[in-house]
Amino acid sequence: MSDTDEAVSTPTDETETDGGERPQTHTIRLELVDKPGELLSALHPIADNGGNLLSIFHERGNLTPRGHIPVEVDVECPPDRFETIVDALRAEGVNVIQAGAERYGEELSLLLVGDIVDTDLSDTLQRIESSTDATLADLSLSAPEGRGGASSARLRLATRTGRMDDVFAHVREIADEKELDVIEPLVEVSE
Repeated sequence: MSDTDEAVSTPTDETETDGGERPQTHTIRLELVDKPGELLSALHPIADNGGNLLSIFHERGNLTPRGHIPVEVDVECPPDRFETIVDALRAEGVNVIQAGAERYGEELSLLLVGDIVDTDLSDTLQRIESSTDATLADLSLSAPEGRGGASSARLRLATRTGRMDDVFAHVREIADEKELDVIEPLVEVSE
């Protein structure tokens, strides 16, 4: 191996990436189901898209409101690859709660009313999270008659700043398809 080959194959902190930008550290906070292989599956999109894993903080004893495990991953990658990594995680069905400096800065609460249990609440929640800029922060379900009866679910969604209208529109589409009513929070109007 020549000296030139060694210099090319041994990057240093001063080496620029093929995109011309130096790698930066980014934090990604995930929510994973507690079953074997979930963490490993969540790490593949990071590696497959040019991310270098720096650390993993896996909070197995601390569950989210939905009963999932929060995981914080520190990744090093060029800034131009970071969004690709986050998009790849979401495409694989990984619930990304926070990515880099992006935080879900707004919260909204709404009520779904109808036959929520028989219209598959899990499917409803998955569709809301997989196709919107929102994550479920809290859920309260009331189904006094069990299956086949009227029920209600209060959802508290954390959304990206400025995306609340898009999230509401998508929730309305899902609710219409499942013949559920959506009761949105009242907006305070100043005079």
